[in-house]
Amino acid sequence: MKSLYEFAEQGEVISPQLVYYPELIRENISRMKRIAGETERLWPHIKTHKMAQVTKMLVAEGIDKFKCATIAELEMAAEAGGEQLVMAYPLVGPNIGRFIAVSKAYPHVMFYAIADDTRQVELLGNAAEKEGLRISLLMDVDLGQHRTGVSVDEVETLYHIWAKRTGIRMCGMHCYDGHRHEKDVEVRQEEVKKADDRLQFIIASLKDNGFDVSVVILGGTPSFPCHAKLMKEYLSPGTCVIQDVGYREAYPDLDFIPAAAVLTRVVSRPTKDTFTLDMGTKAVSCDPPVPRAEIVGMEYAETVMQNEEHWVVRVPEKHIKDIPKIGTELFALPVHICPTSALYPGVPVIEKGHLKEWWEITARNRKITF
Repeated sequence: MKSLYEFAEQGEVISPQLVYYPELIRENISRMKRIAGETERLWPHIKTHKMAQVTKMLVAEGIDKFKCATIAELEMAAEAGGEQLVMAYPLVGPNIGRFIAVSKAYPHVMFYAIADDTRQVELLGNAAEKEGLRISLLMDVDLGQHRTGVSVDEVETLYHIWAKRTGIRMCGMHCYDGHRHEKDVEVRQEEVKKADDRLQFIIASLKDNGFDVSVVILGGTPSFPCHAKLMKEYLSPGTCVIQDVGYREAYPDLDFIPAAAVLTRVVSRPTKDTFTLDMGTKAVSCDPPVPRAEIVGMEYAETVMQNEEHWVVRVPEKHIKDIPKIGTELFALPVHICPTSALYPGVPVIEKGHLKEWWEITARNRKITF
């Protein structure tokens, strides 16, 4: 039986190679829009694909607000048609000047920075004043992941302080909850509600005191359906546009389709129950440790070892007869697609079972122009 990921020209493509499937990407975008209810609420992260073509697909669907993790992603999104862009990573060092430079290069685009520390705000404000600008700023709020963000208990106090800073225009909050890993969607919904109840109280209080809190960006892929039911703010899924095995297994309520696969080939059969693929740790994200991918059609295969250019897998006794021959082309779905995309300069694009063209992973590098 032919796999969903096979294509006519696969024998001509060097392996290992990440491959994208726009038909599946379009379906994931449609499902994301249905969950959000209103397209204008979507503010997706582009760190998963990092490419202009997928960004343009989203823009064509009426989605023109994007979250970015690097200045390169910010530039790529502006060039691809994004109209409101948030740099969802604290700006320090040369990145402050780079943020200002890209903002000035695209005056028709609304750019937002985030901050979680008064020192960051001072640095941003000082740099903006030197340029005669005001930086639109969102407060990064820690909902429990403890990676970055202001403690919920301190949000109002610091918002009052930062709003007085020259060179800064406070616009709202960035509220990412990457720690929401509950497999049971009802439990996840309950936990998200606890956070949203507090946020709604804080937002209302700030607005009552005359502050601008017009932009509040909530959640990630696992939690955005929960936030969608509770609040009317912006929603920020990311991974689900491409989707991966990790999210498919962790969150069965999220009905998205893995829209990228790695083409790989059998290079060795070292023992009677193992075979080796050319898909080592340089071909797929090492985050998480193991397993890092799932072989399409051989989901029962288990990793023996994976390093450099080699991936050794073992099959159960009853499947030894199914071990493919040397040179056989297989497809593997990454467990974590976001960092896997960054390993490739470009991807072949498959439509209706044929290689249509190649797309550059535009923001794979940390710097494009600025």
